[in-house]
Formats: sequence, C-alpha cells, structure tokens
Amino acid sequence: MATETNKIRTKSGLVTSNKMDQTVTVLIERTIKHPLYKKYIKKSTKIHAHDADNKCQEGDIVKIAECRPISKTKSWKVVEIVTSND
Repeated sequence: MATETNKIRTKSGLVTSNKMDQTVTVLIERTIKHPLYKKYIKKSTKIHAHDADNKCQEGDIVKIAECRPISKTKSWKVVEIVTSND
C-alpha cells in the first residue's frame, strides 16, 4: 500500500480584526498579472482564522494553516505570530 502524505496549506497575512472571541480576520494580499495588459494587480482575501488563546492583535502578521471546519466561516487556524504589533 502506498501511503499518501498531505502537505498542510499555510499562508501569511495581516490581522485586521480581533473583535470576535477566539477568531481573527486575516487579510491576505497577492499579486497577479493581468492577462491582456500584463500589469501586476493586487488582489486580497479576508479569512477568518481560529485563535484559541486570543493572543493576536490588530496589525500583527501571522501564519495560518488550513484545518477541518471549526464553524460556518472558520476553516483556518493561527499557527504562529510572525511579527507582533507591540
């Protein structure tokens, strides 16, 4: 039998809100190239992530990893705080 190794998807982004209990909103920005005009465009996505210890503050840069669905909107969890806003 072949064993299948799944790599956990991770992303890093900026915490924009920590007003919910054990939940933070993370803004992830990426750049894509326009297919016709060849200009680079910023695209952004807001993701709700699980922060069990309520350690994240607004302005922190965090690394998040995909996990099983925790609620209707949360299927990511905070792995580590890369840079703190303190």
